[in-house]
Amino acid sequence: MSAPAPSPLAIVDAEPLPRQDEVLTDAALAFVAELHRRFTPRRDELLARRTERRAEIARTSTLDFLPETQAIRVDDTWKVAPAPAALEDRRVEITGPTDRKMTINALNSGARVWLADFEDASAPTWENVVTGQLNLIDAYTRNIDFTDPRSGKAYALKPAEELATVVTRPRGWHLDERHLQLDGTPVPGALVDFGLYFFHNAQRLIDLGKGPYFYLPKTESHLEARLWNDVFVFAQDYVGIPQGTVRATVLIETITAAYEMEEILYELRDHASGLNAGRWDYLFSIVKNFRDGGAKFVLPDRNLVTMTAPFMRAYTELLVRTCHKRGAHAIGGMAAFIPSRRDPEVNKVAFEKVKADKDREANDGFDGSWVAHPDLVPIAMASFDAVLGDKPNQKDRLREDVSVAAGDLIAVDTLDAKPSYDGLRNAVAVGIRYIEAWLRGMGAVAIFNLMEDAATAEISRSQIWQWINADVVFENGEHATAELARTVAAEELATVRAEIGEEAFAAGKWQQAHDLLLQVSLDEDYADFLTLPAYEQLR
Repeated sequence: MSAPAPSPLAIVDAEPLPRQDEVLTDAALAFVAELHRRFTPRRDELLARRTERRAEIARTSTLDFLPETQAIRVDDTWKVAPAPAALEDRRVEITGPTDRKMTINALNSGARVWLADFEDASAPTWENVVTGQLNLIDAYTRNIDFTDPRSGKAYALKPAEELATVVTRPRGWHLDERHLQLDGTPVPGALVDFGLYFFHNAQRLIDLGKGPYFYLPKTESHLEARLWNDVFVFAQDYVGIPQGTVRATVLIETITAAYEMEEILYELRDHASGLNAGRWDYLFSIVKNFRDGGAKFVLPDRNLVTMTAPFMRAYTELLVRTCHKRGAHAIGGMAAFIPSRRDPEVNKVAFEKVKADKDREANDGFDGSWVAHPDLVPIAMASFDAVLGDKPNQKDRLREDVSVAAGDLIAVDTLDAKPSYDGLRNAVAVGIRYIEAWLRGMGAVAIFNLMEDAATAEISRSQIWQWINADVVFENGEHATAELARTVAAEELATVRAEIGEEAFAAGKWQQAHDLLLQVSLDEDYADFLTLPAYEQLR
């Protein structure tokens, strides 16, 4: 008797979408199902390990470089695989979700790379998950155009040689995709996003002179990087492309990963192309892991924690040194400013800040950096052009002058700033506005002239939670309490209602967003990720 055929993936509780059959083919779903069978059990073990590690941090209030992997760190002989031609020059990268208009604008932006985002800049509605894949397929086959229904403006791709190289970001390991299930178990969102994209586009990208390139988010350890590496090895064999075709850049956006940068590159060495230094998720991770560590771990207002703060500087300089020691690209953080069409003075001040930030990164040795808006591409480009000239990167700058001790990465109390009442109000205002848009299916949202994504909401609610639990006293004498947060949230909701009018307010998800922000900010049990309870409400 032959073995029974494996169960197929089931599409659950999802209205059919136009052209979804082009993405959800039997062959593509069989591939995703195989990824799920092979790798989800290990994913589950690694998520349990995160919980154990967090308990250890709660007990010790410290972190250190791993003694068991010291041999990897002291061995100077290993390097990551050389960068493919399409990823040799990454001096400016633009980020954004995979909706049709953004796909065209990002590819046309003049940036060297587009981070095509299925993660923090995309609310994971079924429509966003499937149509995002379709838009990327259409872009590679040049079957994509878009006409804005409001303005009538038409968008089309520039010639192939002018387009950005795509690096796709799947969801983090912690998120499931409830609409794709195997025997009643949801498939991890990471394997859905990776699997569909890789299956449909790996060979197509090779034919275009590029390849399947990925950003890996929310990584917390080298063992999670090892899991990704095993996924890549299996996937390349499955579709019959050479090993090493996949390239991955890992976001060092958790405090635990900051202590394992070399080990993460080592695990992915045949597929690694670099590391990236984030900000909001990194700060969120510090709050999450050291939330019971006392006053010395209390962060001030998020906008006061710049990349020049001593503990942030330790992290970015260690990242550059680590990457260049191993032949990998070091990619800097996000310039999130959204230019105003109405206020040139706001733009002037913001552009100067963006320039200073990008100048600092280029001079520190970074090989490239992120922007959130096409108008910022020339500013960032000028900063890196001034340092790189005709060179594609500066990996030859080894930054051997950098020396970072374990304690430097968590020396939050070296920052000479305190939480403020205005900081609380801003965290509440931004949190409500972002979550409301996310619940309507929008993951990248312009709020107060900044492009915000899910990491923004995470740091906002984490700061509210931390300040209340640390009984912070603001400069006006008020204590951070649950009652104060509720009062401020009610006032912010009234402000929104007055701003947009009764009809628009009723049509939105404002009360729901308000309630969810307070839930994750005030609950005694700190939710690991805001997006987990939010996903339950996403329809």
